[in-house]
Amino acid sequence: MSQDLVPPAEPHVTFSPPAPPAFADCTPRQKAARVLSDVLAPANLVVALLLLVGGHSTGSWAGLGWGLLAALFCGVVPIGIITVGVRRGALTDQHIRVRRQRVAPMALSLLSVLAGVALLHLLGAPAQVFALVVAMLVGLVSSLLVTVVWQISIHMSVAGGTVMILLLVFGPPVLPAALVAAAVGWSRLVLRAHTPAQLLAGTALGGTAALTFALLS
Repeated sequence: MSQDLVPPAEPHVTFSPPAPPAFADCTPRQKAARVLSDVLAPANLVVALLLLVGGHSTGSWAGLGWGLLAALFCGVVPIGIITVGVRRGALTDQHIRVRRQRVAPMALSLLSVLAGVALLHLLGAPAQVFALVVAMLVGLVSSLLVTVVWQISIHMSVAGGTVMILLLVFGPPVLPAALVAAAVGWSRLVLRAHTPAQLLAGTALGGTAALTFALLS
């Protein structure tokens, strides 16, 4: 039989989020979602969580200093990696819309967090701060492994993990923080950045980070 008569293989279908419209062209609902996605971006939540847990770990300014040091490796450096990638045209935007573009910056961020873990251990960081950075390392490794084959929601992984860890540290008074995770999930759906399954899977991965923190702290 001639090869011309052999039907072509069906293309592999993958999730591809659409490019967001310019902010001025967004509906009010989309504008609200854009703002929430930017303000509650993973790196921002990471920095905020480290500062809160750092301050709580010692009950003094020293704890806040430990949180700042950890935030340098877990938040500031990853933000810098993404910013450079966007400026060079290697990444779509700060949220890295295309899955295959996420692997390299996540791997580089992983090295930064590993360096942070080593330094904090060497300097004798408070137990809660060290446990939190290790938990973030576990969450990042898990997310990277999934991202290689599937576009999981990093927004929800970090937001979900943040809320769970806040509850572990501060207890029921911070339960309203769950609204933060809900807002993140809503914004990602409105922007069509993820499917519901990707959001749920991201939340589950956030749970692995929270479990790690609970076991170590």
